[in-house]
Amino acid sequence: MSEAIKNRYDFVILFDVENGNPNGDPDAGNMPRIDPETGYGLVTDVCLKRKIRNYVATVKEGTPEADNYRIYIQEKVPLNRSDAEAISACGISEDLKKAKKSDPKIDVRLRDYMCQHFFDIRTFGAVMTTFVKGALNCGQVRGPVQLTFARSVDPIVPQEVTITRVAITTEADAENKGTEMGRKHIVPYALYRAEGYVSANLARKTTGFSEEDLQLLWEAILNMFENDHSAARGKMAVRELIVFRHDSELGNAPSYKLFDAVDVQRKDGVVTPRSYRDYSVTVSDALPEGVHCQRMQ
Repeated sequence: MSEAIKNRYDFVILFDVENGNPNGDPDAGNMPRIDPETGYGLVTDVCLKRKIRNYVATVKEGTPEADNYRIYIQEKVPLNRSDAEAISACGISEDLKKAKKSDPKIDVRLRDYMCQHFFDIRTFGAVMTTFVKGALNCGQVRGPVQLTFARSVDPIVPQEVTITRVAITTEADAENKGTEMGRKHIVPYALYRAEGYVSANLARKTTGFSEEDLQLLWEAILNMFENDHSAARGKMAVRELIVFRHDSELGNAPSYKLFDAVDVQRKDGVVTPRSYRDYSVTVSDALPEGVHCQRMQ
């Protein structure tokens, strides 16, 4: 694998939704997530990471380097299956507690194997239950890339839209009616903002997250909704990715100062935003010394 990154990064993601449900809440009838005190919309970090994982899995499928860009947390694949693969590949006994007594370095060997072969562990880290139960220190890997919940720039007004369908569920119902009623939850329009961090220190010490991984991460963020369209998310798009690169491993300025430099405001005269064009996005030119900004679209 390539050498780990040497610079810290902070970044801001701006994405929007039109007449869709960006992240339904199963505890609220799948309504769009919302902060009940302020009315601002929310999208979880887990939701965004899922889109990134899906993009990487899609774009790397069938490529020569696919084995090093597999996804650990994916649908219908038990985690212990991948854990068992690592144990076998490293030639370690399945009795991990016993194996560790004879080889104190199995923690590092297993961690390095998992980080090398699974992009999402190398990036976000993971909790590997098999190793945790085996009393190994490598069971919990802290990844260098972390994301916050996304929050809408303005309060949202979720709507419940009633729909009709001609497909009847049962034979008995078909004898009495020709249509059935249903509901969809939508946000007419909202611009969301998420923030993230990339630690070069953790990349060097733990997972080996490389420059190639970093460029793939930026690509995945910019395109994470392009292969994820559905009836609920028909018009979602990442509008801009704003990246702050530090000249050092530990950083040249606090993250909050860089995030405060990104200002998103409604344009004059816009009362009810209905498109990205209704907003103005600016980044302050007065950045701290040793920090450089790149805006990607």
